[in-house]
Amino acid sequence: MSSNLKIAFLMDPLETLDLKGDTTFALALEAQRRKHQISFFKPEDLIYSDNNILANICKLELSSSDNLDEFKYHDTFIKPLSEYDVIMMRQDPPFNMAYISATHILEKLPTSTLVVNNPYEVRNSPEKIFVTNFSHLMPKTLISRNVNAIKEFRKKFKDIIIKPLYGNGGQGVFHIVPEDENLNSILEMFFSQNKEPLMIQEYLKDVRNGDKRIILLNGEPVGAINRVPKLGESRSNMHVGGKPEKTELTERDKFICNEISHSLVKKGLYFVGIDIIGDYITEINVTSPTGLREIKNLDSIAIEEMFWDFIENKLKFKT
Repeated sequence: MSSNLKIAFLMDPLETLDLKGDTTFALALEAQRRKHQISFFKPEDLIYSDNNILANICKLELSSSDNLDEFKYHDTFIKPLSEYDVIMMRQDPPFNMAYISATHILEKLPTSTLVVNNPYEVRNSPEKIFVTNFSHLMPKTLISRNVNAIKEFRKKFKDIIIKPLYGNGGQGVFHIVPEDENLNSILEMFFSQNKEPLMIQEYLKDVRNGDKRIILLNGEPVGAINRVPKLGESRSNMHVGGKPEKTELTERDKFICNEISHSLVKKGLYFVGIDIIGDYITEINVTSPTGLREIKNLDSIAIEEMFWDFIENKLKFKT
C-alpha cells in the first residue's frame, strides 16, 4: 500500500462548524500534513447504485496559522467510495434516521475500505443506550416515557436530571430539584415533540467540579479534559459554556476505561469519547467525539498524531 492514503471525511459542512475547536478539522489537518489525500462529503451526498457505494465528493484543502483555520472545497465529482482507504464517519448527532441511513449504506463498503468508527456498531451503540451495557459503572438511571415510572424515580432520588435519549451538546437537559414544580410541563413538552423515551438519572453533585471527557484510542485512554459548568448552569458541555480545564486520570477513571476497553476494540469503535462525573460514567460517544484541540492546548498531547499512527499501522498490517 502507498504511504499516501486516500481519506474521505463524512461530516457536516465546514462552514457550519467552529473550526477553532473542531476535532474533525484537527484530524483532517494532520492527515493533510502527512501528505494523505483528504476529501469531503456530506450525508446527503451518499449514493447507493446497483450495490455500489458512491458519493458526490470533493477534495479538501485546509490551512491553519495564527489561530486562523481555513478550508477550500475543490470541484465535486461522483466517485466510488471503495477507491478510498479510509472513510472517517464524523457526522455530528442528532442520532436520527439520516444518521442511521448513512450507517446502513457505509456498511456495504468492501472490507478493503476502513470505516472509522465501524458503522454497524455505531448504529447499534447510541451514546445513552450503549453506556447501559456497563450499568454497574453508571449513576442510577431510568429510560422511559411512563409518567408514573418517572415520578416514582423522582420520589426515590429527589434530585434528578432529565434529557432526550438521542440529544447532543447538552441540548434539552433539565436539572429537576426536589422543590421544582415544572416536571409535568417538561414531560408534556418532550412528549409533544416525539415518541422517544427519555433518560432520567440521579443528579450527581460532583458535576459542579466538572464533567471529565476522556478520549480512548483503540480502547486505551490517550488524553482528557475536565469541563466545568459555568455559574448557574448544571450542564458542562462546551457547546453551552462549559470551561475546559487541565485534568488527570484517577484510579477510578482508569478502572472505568479498562472495564469498557475490550468491548470497544471488539466492536471496531477505535475512536471514542467517554464522559465521567465523579465516580460514574454517563455517556460513551462513538459518533463524533470531540475534545482533541482542547486537550492539545492544555496538555500538549497531539491525539490527532496518535490517531493517524494507529490507522497507518492498522492498514499496513492488514495488507
